Amino acid sequence: MTDSDGTPRGPKHGSNTVVLDAKGLRALAHPVRVQLVGLLRKHGPSTATRLAERLGVNSGTASYHLRQLGDAGFVEEDAERGNARERWWRAVHQSTWFSEPELAEREPEAALAYLQSVAAAYTLRTQRALSELQTLPDQWRGTFDISDWPLRLTPEETVNLREELHALLARYRSDTPETAAEAPEGAERVSLITQILPELDTSGEDSTDAGPASEPAPARRRGMETW
Repeated sequence: MTDSDGTPRGPKHGSNTVVLDAKGLRALAHPVRVQLVGLLRKHGPSTATRLAERLGVNSGTASYHLRQLGDAGFVEEDAERGNARERWWRAVHQSTWFSEPELAEREPEAALAYLQSVAAAYTLRTQRALSELQTLPDQWRGTFDISDWPLRLTPEETVNLREELHALLARYRSDTPETAAEAPEGAERVSLITQILPELDTSGEDSTDAGPASEPAPARRRGMETW
């Protein structure tokens, strides 16, 4: 989502946020690339070999996708760490913003592939958190939440809900290298994943909710900050 002056709105913005254009959207329309950018943003600079081990792919695959991401401006070589034998990469931005409905209409296949890659990355993150839940320190076990809130809203009310959620999140400390250094003792990284999924009624279909939706319905406006 953007303001009238073109500035993206949401929990985090500024020089650390990249707003996707057509080239960037196509570059990120691959699950491995989405995960590579996410790992570099979360853990800091790394090599293709180390990133490949985290993702369970070979180093050649990771190297190829890192070069593609570099050409698109999402990552860059960390010359201070690299040497003749080992190439290090770092993320250029800390968050991604995709908010242009016209771009999604011009690049429907890339937009869908990107959104599906992001959704898959969120699913993996949730599954990892669930697997580690029992090993969390006692003070952190009570913080976990995974909820489903069915609402019946108009499109305008749904946009208002999204804006209110963004305003609420803006009150809290984002996780960046700068804020990590200034955070109080005991602060750890917490991922809050929001999903507003329109589930339009279809005549003749059973309206009973059989469980969480696996894919979001297409929307005219998309505004999301990822990773």
